[in-house]
Amino acid sequence: MAKKLSKLALRLRSLTVFRDLLDDPVIAALARCLERTSHGAERFAPVYGELVSRLYREGYVSLTDYVRDRTFDSDNVYIRMKAAGRLPDKLLIDGAVLDLETLSDAASLNSERLLAEAGCTLPLARFEGKKINLTNEYGERAKEIGQYGYGIYARHAMFCLEGRDIVPVRHPDPIRLSDLVDYQREKELITGNTLALLEGKPAANMLLTGDAGTGKSSTVKAVANEYRDRGLRILEVRKEQLHQLPGILDQLTENPLKFILFIDDLSFQKNDDNFSALKAMLEGSVSAKSKNVVIYATSNRRHLVKECFSDREGDEVHRRDAMQEAVSLSERFGLRVTFQRPDKATYLNIVKRLAQEAGLDLPEEELCAQAEVFALNRSSRSARAARQFVDGLLAK
Repeated sequence: MAKKLSKLALRLRSLTVFRDLLDDPVIAALARCLERTSHGAERFAPVYGELVSRLYREGYVSLTDYVRDRTFDSDNVYIRMKAAGRLPDKLLIDGAVLDLETLSDAASLNSERLLAEAGCTLPLARFEGKKINLTNEYGERAKEIGQYGYGIYARHAMFCLEGRDIVPVRHPDPIRLSDLVDYQREKELITGNTLALLEGKPAANMLLTGDAGTGKSSTVKAVANEYRDRGLRILEVRKEQLHQLPGILDQLTENPLKFILFIDDLSFQKNDDNFSALKAMLEGSVSAKSKNVVIYATSNRRHLVKECFSDREGDEVHRRDAMQEAVSLSERFGLRVTFQRPDKATYLNIVKRLAQEAGLDLPEEELCAQAEVFALNRSSRSARAARQFVDGLLAK
C-alpha cells in the first residue's frame, strides 16, 4: 500500500495546470511525507510532523478542507481563461482534470492511513481527512467565478499597492454598514451605485466630500465588506501611486470580480503630475476604460486642487484657464456625495446608538451632557468625535 502513496507523491510532483500549489508549504510538506512512507518510521516521522505542524499553523485540522481551499484559490491558466470568457483547449481541460483527480486523492488522506501505511506506531499528532471529488466541486466553483474570484482575490477583500504589486491588506477594517449611524441618504447613494457595478450596469466614479470625521472613508470600506460575497473587492491607491493606474487596470480588466479603486483624502498641489494621471482615468481614455472598475475618492475639499491667491494673478485669459483647471477634476466624477457635519441632534443620536451597542449603562441625560462637553472641547461634532467619546467612556 505504501507504493500507492509513493505513486501519489510522484503524481503530485507532476502537477501541470495547478503547479503553483507545489509552492504551498503544506502541500509541499505533504509531497515529502508521501515520498517517505516506504522509507521506515525514522525517516517518515519527522516529515509527517512537519506536515501536521504546517497544517495547524495555517489554522486547519482537516487536510481535505485545506487542499480544497488552496485549489479554489489557485491562480492558473485554466481559471484565467474561464474568467475572461475564453474556452480552454481540450488538452488544457484534460490536464486540469488530471490535476484535480490527483489533488482529490491527496486531500482525501487522513493521519490514520498515512501512519498505518508507513508502519509508524509512534504517538503522533493527528489530522482529519475525508473523501472528496475536487473535479466536480471545482467545476461548480468555476461557474460562479464572478462571485468567488481566484488567486489572492478569492481569500481577501481589501488590497493595497506595495511597489507595483497588488497585495492583501494585512489587518482590514471589519466595519459594516450596520455599524454606521445616520447619513442614510449618503449611504443609499453609494450602495446604489455599487449595486449597479455588481449588476453589470453603468456605474459612476464617485467623489465623497465633506468635513473630516463624517464617515466618508468608513462608508466606502463598509460597502466593500457588505458586498464581498457578491464579488466586490477594494484596492486602496495612494495619491503618489496614481501614475500606476494604467498598469493596475491592465491587471484587473479581465478579472471576473468588480473593483473599487479607493483614493482616500485626495487633494493636489498645483502642477502635480498625479493630477493628469487621475484626470485621464476619469475621462475614460482608451487605455483606462474598464467595465469592472470604478473610482471612489474622498476629500475634505470640494475642489481637489489647492489654490493660492497668486494663482489668480495674470491676464484675464490665463487666470480663467487656471481656475477652470483647478475645479475640472472634481467635475469629472459622475456622482458627488457630500457628508455634512451633523447637527447637535444627529450627533447625540449617534452617541446614544454607539453607547447602546457598547452596553454602556449611563443615564441618557448624563450621557448627552458629557458628549456635548466632549464636542465643545474639540470644537467639532462629527461621527468620529462620537466614536472617540464612547471609546473614551469604555476605556474608563
